[in-house]
Amino acid sequence: MVKTSQDIIIKPIITERSMAALHQRKYTFKVAKNTNKIEIAHAVERLFEVNVEKVTTMNCKGRAKRVGKHAGYKPDWKKAIVKLKESSKTIEFFESMI
Repeated sequence: MVKTSQDIIIKPIITERSMAALHQRKYTFKVAKNTNKIEIAHAVERLFEVNVEKVTTMNCKGRAKRVGKHAGYKPDWKKAIVKLKESSKTIEFFESMI
C-alpha cells in the first residue's frame, strides 16, 4: 500500500509549547505511527512546499480514560517536530494562529 502525504501527516498540534517553537521555525504534527523521519520530511515538503532541515520524532503513550466503571487507555500516537531551513518560507496555516 502506497502512503500519501495526507496518510502520513494526520493533524497539526496546537499547544502553547508548539506555538512558542514557531519562532525557531519548528512545527509540530501528529503523524502515523508506522512512518519514519524521511517519509515525514518528504510529506511536509510536498504538502506545504517548504524545505525541511531536521525531523525529531517521539512516541507518546495514550492517557488513561474512564467511562463509568470501565477503565482503559487512549491509543498511543507519534509526534513529529519539523524544523525548516532558514531559506524556506513559513507554513501559513500556523502563522494565522499567532
